[in-house]
Amino acid sequence: MKPSVQNGPPHVILGGGIGSGKSLVAELLDAAGAAVISGDGVGHGVLEPGGPAFTKVAARWPSVVVEGRIDRSRLAGIVFRNPPELAELEALTHPAIVETILDRVTEIDQPVIVEVPVILDLGHGWRRVFVDADEKVRIERAVARGADEADVRRRAAAQADREVWLLWADDVIVNEGTKEELAAQVKALWDRLVGE
Repeated sequence: MKPSVQNGPPHVILGGGIGSGKSLVAELLDAAGAAVISGDGVGHGVLEPGGPAFTKVAARWPSVVVEGRIDRSRLAGIVFRNPPELAELEALTHPAIVETILDRVTEIDQPVIVEVPVILDLGHGWRRVFVDADEKVRIERAVARGADEADVRRRAAAQADREVWLLWADDVIVNEGTKEELAAQVKALWDRLVGE
């Protein structure tokens, strides 16, 4: 059973699809005084040799193990083309990711933001914030950062639909305007979080 975080400082799951701008929102919240945990970073860690998901993932997809390590780009090339295999990977990695995040949270005595690219259940007491942007805008942003467009489209297609995110979210930040407009929305969110 996941621990409740209803008492103490605010705990927020910050989610959104590829290119939505959730990392920029996380940076702004970090600057405001939150402790930010990268779900992607934790996900990478659980796949490291000795990590809690390494053995299972290496056994399931032995072709992605290169010189004793999981080659994440090879793994992505497999699972983002095959939804059942992506679901299998998530079933192997998400429990370890959740446990690692919750372990870290117990050591933090300030508002916590967990930035995630997928819908993740961390238990009771978490506020859910969705960073929303039109898919065309998101793909353009990701490609402008140097990503391959076909790969971005595959990843976007594998992520939750906008409607699912909106049902999941307690708050929505729309990131289709200027950085100043985004910063104003983030400040309003922060003021609500720390004011409650």
